[in-house]
Amino acid sequence: MPSILGANTLSGGFDVANSLRFNSGSSDYLTRTFGTPTSSQKWTLSFWIKRCKIGSANEFIFNTDGGNEEDRLSFNGSGDTLTWYEQNSSGGTVAELTTSQSFRDPSAWYHIVLARDSTQGTASNRIKLYVNGSQVTALGTATYPSQNDSSRFNTAVAHEIGARNAGTFVNLYMSEVTFIDGLQLAADSFGEFDSDSGIWRPIDVSDLTFGDNGFYLDFEDSSALGDDVSGNDNDFTVNNLTAVDQSTDTCTNNFATLNPLIVTAYGSELSNGNLDCVQSDVRGRFHNVTTIGASSGKYYAEIKLTGGSNHVLGVATDASFTYASTLLTSGFNYLGQSGTLSYSYYVADGTVYVNGTNSAHGATLTTNDILGIYLDLDNHKLYFSKNGTLQSSTGIDIPTGYDYFFGVGDLGTGDSGEVSCNFGSPSYAISSSNTDDNGYGNFEYSPNITGDSVAKKFYSLNTKNLAEYG
Repeated sequence: MPSILGANTLSGGFDVANSLRFNSGSSDYLTRTFGTPTSSQKWTLSFWIKRCKIGSANEFIFNTDGGNEEDRLSFNGSGDTLTWYEQNSSGGTVAELTTSQSFRDPSAWYHIVLARDSTQGTASNRIKLYVNGSQVTALGTATYPSQNDSSRFNTAVAHEIGARNAGTFVNLYMSEVTFIDGLQLAADSFGEFDSDSGIWRPIDVSDLTFGDNGFYLDFEDSSALGDDVSGNDNDFTVNNLTAVDQSTDTCTNNFATLNPLIVTAYGSELSNGNLDCVQSDVRGRFHNVTTIGASSGKYYAEIKLTGGSNHVLGVATDASFTYASTLLTSGFNYLGQSGTLSYSYYVADGTVYVNGTNSAHGATLTTNDILGIYLDLDNHKLYFSKNGTLQSSTGIDIPTGYDYFFGVGDLGTGDSGEVSCNFGSPSYAISSSNTDDNGYGNFEYSPNITGDSVAKKFYSLNTKNLAEYG
């Protein structure tokens, strides 16, 4: 099942402008009490999602709130499978579909469609689940509702997006959340396969018949993130989500984030869409890298210091890390350490570490300062700036023949620190709103510099820019 991966993009078609970033630490969610439905037997739910936490506790994406009688869609902490579950008032199972497929890729956007019609004579047609355009038939559990059974979902009760009973919350991005009341639709009502790449992509859903409780959340109004644009005005109440949670990281332009599956040693906790990193003094040195890398082109990132001073920030090659499903314990490697093929700026004193060799380079950074990282893979140079001021116009030479990833880490024990990363879709407020020359990204400072006496333009690290330059 093709998905919108870090290395892929879409050449044309319908563009999605925004997603909504949910963070469990902020208790983010949307809620709405539905009205009388067109049909509690027939409906279709469609949405795009990018996960942030893998292998964590159950994450409840949609839920009907209250009592034993509830319906819910969730990722499971065990196995990272997806479950749709309907429960009656006595706590018994009405329906349950659990995938055999796991959803463990934090770099991928998945499209999920859940389509229900309990009037169907064939039990397996009463609930259909689609992932990235294909119906899921390999199910670990498949229990279907009785014929003509009415679900609790799409009745006049409270419904939540991103929470269960306002007490358990999710860590993920969502976009194009669409609900059709009264019809069981297939995935091709919401997406299509790209003719060039074969990737499943979204289509315009605005002409669909939504039904009485139907809605379409496009998250394009930062002042009204729960706004229903279907024409029904079935708006959701926003809880703890603010304008900064509106993201341009979407299913048609996938931005880099920190990768929870790639970390050397111990000591980091990711949040806010895998853009914020807290390093703890458990074992000392560590580094994280991004979900997306590149071997050519010019890319820019900003890292804001939000606590501590022991940070080393820069880039790592694909030779410097290993994929794993949990934190690696193979060594205590800092970004820029000898033998790691990585390169960093030590914010405590302005030293740069070039694969184990350190030298004076620039100024000290403290809390709320922003380190700019300019990665020129066409000329194999690396530049750093402090709050928009280039620290060396000649930069640092880096070797050819590798894919490069932005990275964050600490240098050793004795410090707990925090950073917020901006690869073009930040988790914090930006005052000046600079974009790259393609119009992507939202940066505090300009991505363009003069390096080695040459004017250079750098770009945010996303799939559309990679398609052009990487």
